[in-house]
Amino acid sequence: MVWVPLGPQRTERLTWLHTPGNKSPKMSLEWLVAWGWSLDGLRDCVATGIQSVRDCDSTAVVTVACLLVLFVWYCYHVGREQPRPYASVNALMQGTEARGLQNGLASCQAPECARRSPEGFNQKLYHNLQEYAKRYSWSGMGRIHKGVREQGRYLSSRPSIQKPEVFFLPDLPTTPYFSRDAQRHDVELLERNFQTVLCEFEALYRAFSNCSLPQGWRLNSTPSGEWFTFYLVNQGVCVPRNCRKCPRTYRLLGSLRTCIGNNVFGNACISVLSPGTVITEHYGPTNIRIRCHLGLKTPSGCELVVGGEPQCWAEGRCLLFDDSFLHTAFHEGSAEDGPRVVFMVDLWHPNVAAAERQALDFIFAPGR
Repeated sequence: MVWVPLGPQRTERLTWLHTPGNKSPKMSLEWLVAWGWSLDGLRDCVATGIQSVRDCDSTAVVTVACLLVLFVWYCYHVGREQPRPYASVNALMQGTEARGLQNGLASCQAPECARRSPEGFNQKLYHNLQEYAKRYSWSGMGRIHKGVREQGRYLSSRPSIQKPEVFFLPDLPTTPYFSRDAQRHDVELLERNFQTVLCEFEALYRAFSNCSLPQGWRLNSTPSGEWFTFYLVNQGVCVPRNCRKCPRTYRLLGSLRTCIGNNVFGNACISVLSPGTVITEHYGPTNIRIRCHLGLKTPSGCELVVGGEPQCWAEGRCLLFDDSFLHTAFHEGSAEDGPRVVFMVDLWHPNVAAAERQALDFIFAPGR
């Protein structure tokens, strides 16, 4: 049994819909009730809609076209912006090898660089924090929000013993050195792989007999002696050429739970001090990390001094410290003692929560 709607015939209705003086027809409630959801009514609605589009005026066509263009632009904008913090390498990182490092961060000489203007840099940090909160959540961001909003005051009022140069996260427990328990899993994993890292270093170091500075190594500025570094990860950016020379050490980094990645404060490198070398006292860029040194070769006469407290390295053992404290290192041994060598990795401060780590990775991602 088929229900037959009452009312004007189909041809009459279509004629009424397409009369020249009725460009914006309104379907009355009675018309909708009469037609219902029968298959014939659905077919007629589709046909009516197609005919309406064909007969519509230029204003409607322009409106639809504008909406389509806006939709395409939105899709392109979202697709371009989302992966950028994690996929691209910013200009600051690209110029690192040409300019060298300054206290663990590439020195920025461009007039528009935010690090040349603390006020501009702080505004950029706050903008990045707002963008993160809009995409994800403000939950757990209280300490970061407080630090970003008052960053200038924190950096200028810090005591001289601890004065990070770029970013200070408030309310973190401070101490020059950390116990092994601070990041026990990663410390034990590094120490179990001591021989692996040492063997790959020795293969690299043999190249020094062939030329003054082999490819991949960097000579850092010191008042006396020589300080060489071989970066696997430099300010959150992997150095592929170097990683291929140390494949097992690079895979080891991926097994660490608290290694800082996708963040300009994250580094991993082999650090070599020749006898007679003294590193100038300096501050690290932030207090959100702890620096881990795995001793590879530690002759006598070598010391690390952090916050006025001296410590010595030991082969196969990790030494954890906060490099936002004023610190220095020196090698006073003889040439017969050989170089002091450590494998350096930046780990998260144990009191930085998981939500804060995610936000800081976003705010300080290479490319921002």
